[in-house]
Amino acid sequence: MDIKEMVLEKAKNAKKASRILAGISTNVKNKALTAMADGLVGAKDELKNENEKDIAYAKDKGLSSALIDRLMLNDKRIEGMASGLREIAVLSDPVGEVTRMLQRPSGLKIGKVRVPLGVIGIIYESRPNVTADAVGLCIKSGNAIILRGGSEAINSNIAISNILIKSAMEAGLPEGCIQLIEITDRQAIMDMIKLDQYIDLIVARGGFELIKVVAENSTVPVAKHSAGVCHTYVDVESDLKMAEDICFNAKVQRPGVCNAMETMLVHKDVAQEFLPSIIKRLKEAGVEIRGCAYTKRIVPDIIEATEEDWYTEYLDLILSVRVVKDIDEAIDHIMTYGSHHSDAIVTKDYERSMRFLNEVDSAAVYVNASTRFTDGNEFGLGAELGISTQKLHSRGPMGLEDLTSQKYIIFGNGQIRQ
Repeated sequence: MDIKEMVLEKAKNAKKASRILAGISTNVKNKALTAMADGLVGAKDELKNENEKDIAYAKDKGLSSALIDRLMLNDKRIEGMASGLREIAVLSDPVGEVTRMLQRPSGLKIGKVRVPLGVIGIIYESRPNVTADAVGLCIKSGNAIILRGGSEAINSNIAISNILIKSAMEAGLPEGCIQLIEITDRQAIMDMIKLDQYIDLIVARGGFELIKVVAENSTVPVAKHSAGVCHTYVDVESDLKMAEDICFNAKVQRPGVCNAMETMLVHKDVAQEFLPSIIKRLKEAGVEIRGCAYTKRIVPDIIEATEEDWYTEYLDLILSVRVVKDIDEAIDHIMTYGSHHSDAIVTKDYERSMRFLNEVDSAAVYVNASTRFTDGNEFGLGAELGISTQKLHSRGPMGLEDLTSQKYIIFGNGQIRQ
């Protein structure tokens, strides 16, 4: 069987399973999620052994330490995957929720009810925990799922998905509701994104080139988890100790993820006081600083930033720093170079905080907090399928409701249209 036939067969099986899954009770879905969590915890050694193969492959390819960290599975992260599945199990099931019901003069009662999208295909790179999160959210929202992870995590993804599939079948879910494309050839992606007859939504998570290829070639609607060029703006009226802690956390706590800060913007009137301290702290943590000419005058022993730096999602211990004259220049910079993911302001001024919230057109906009919180679990969603940086049909972390659509339901007693 060639790649195209294999992908098509998986899509057909997922479509068939989705019709059954849409009618599965919440109790059965929750039972399956709990069984999946138990299965992952019970297979820690197996998962770590398979993950070691991926880590070795990543090191051979010369991936950065931050990207290898994204890839790694340990006891804590496996427990985290299991915990995420259990959290999804206790969340309210959106399927079947009636969101509207009204009676028309004709006597018709017209309502709207939440229903699963059907089959969701997810294309993603690196992080193997995405496999468990995506499966958990899709199952709870009544959707079949087709997973296509990256080559760097293939051994981990196969091991995780095998456990999830086995647990799901034993709990009573339909065969084919969880599918993994094990072939790492990029052709599998090109075949997958053309199957609009069977797949209802593609969620694309990964680098710029991957997102671009998927968006330009897919005949299936695409939810783009695009680049995370996230900013923090330190305003003239801010608690500089708070600003330092927020910026340090946003860059250093986990630099290889999409909600890490990539550019720090600082008001010129606090730059002389703020920059030496925060840059010293960042450099001690191993961060390479690339700054504008103004920043370099204040702290000379840094690299001068180029135009390309302002557009770059480093996913590493590298930070761009720019001094701006006011909030207008800060917002203009974010709207020019940002990716509409997550951006923050640190300020004591209420009016400027509200201006920032209203004028920065990103999926998540913060006042006095780290951008690292843009995460389904942190937002109370249990997990997320991705962080959509577009506006339709979902924006920000995609949780259970974002994986449903709505249909009209109409009750009559013999009405005919005149």
